[in-house]
Amino acid sequence: MKKAEILAHWAKLPPNQEVKPEPVPYKHKGSTYDECGIRITGTRKFIDSVLSRLKDLLPYEGGETRLQVVYVEAKDRKTGALTGSWTAYVQVHERGPEAKMMNAFLAGAKKS
Repeated sequence: MKKAEILAHWAKLPPNQEVKPEPVPYKHKGSTYDECGIRITGTRKFIDSVLSRLKDLLPYEGGETRLQVVYVEAKDRKTGALTGSWTAYVQVHERGPEAKMMNAFLAGAKKS
C-alpha cells in the first residue's frame, strides 16, 4: 500500500478494537518475525505511552499462553555503547501441555 492508502485505511478503522494476536505455536522453530508481535522503539516515555494503550495483552500471561517481552536500551552496533534509545518487543506464545496442566492444577488448588 502507498502512504495515502495506509492513512485512509487507518482513519477508517473502528476505534478501540480488541487486540487479539495469534499465539506463536508451542515449540515453534526459527524466526518469529512473521508471527503476530509488536516492536516499539524510541524514548522510554514514548514506549510507555504506547504500552499503556496495549493493556489488552496482559491477560495473555496466563495458563494457556505467556507473554514474551523484552524492554532494553539499544546499543551502538560498532562500539556497544548505550544509545539512549529503547526497544520493547511483545509477543504471545502458546504454553506447552505440561505448563498448561500445571497451571490448571495450581489454579484449582488456589480455589480450594
